[in-house]
Amino acid sequence: MAKTKRIIITSLLRLLAFGATLSATVVMVTSHESAKVMNIKFSAKYSNSPTFMFYVTAEAIATGYGLIVLFLSSRRSVDRLIVILDVVIALILTSSISAALAVAQIGKKGDSHAGWLPVCNQVPKFCDHVTGALIAGFVAAIAYLVLNLYSLHVFLTPLFPV
Repeated sequence: MAKTKRIIITSLLRLLAFGATLSATVVMVTSHESAKVMNIKFSAKYSNSPTFMFYVTAEAIATGYGLIVLFLSSRRSVDRLIVILDVVIALILTSSISAALAVAQIGKKGDSHAGWLPVCNQVPKFCDHVTGALIAGFVAAIAYLVLNLYSLHVFLTPLFPV
């Protein structure tokens, strides 16, 4: 019973994380918009920013990892490796979300000290896509955090019997 419960909980968390990383990747990759400002046309897309490219790469790696682990999670021989890789993926997701959120904040609010103007007024569709991708990324990071905490609980419980 306990093993079945563990498999169900981890599978649901992994499915949630997989869906969130996949949607974050797709939404960010499909985010693009063009605008004209003072007769100058510019386009906003994720590939214009190295930070957003890092975000997409991290989310895509987490998506691939999540898909692979969904099929391997039932094998007992790789449990410890999966726990270690879950921590690594959670760290990668957290760092990419932090960087992308900083760039998105500058895009939305600008930076008066550096003289950077906000761009979300000119390309609101692009900013909405980025916001959606960041929300999905947060959901994935939280899912991996909960998964890591649950995995630690499962592995440490036999070591400290009550």
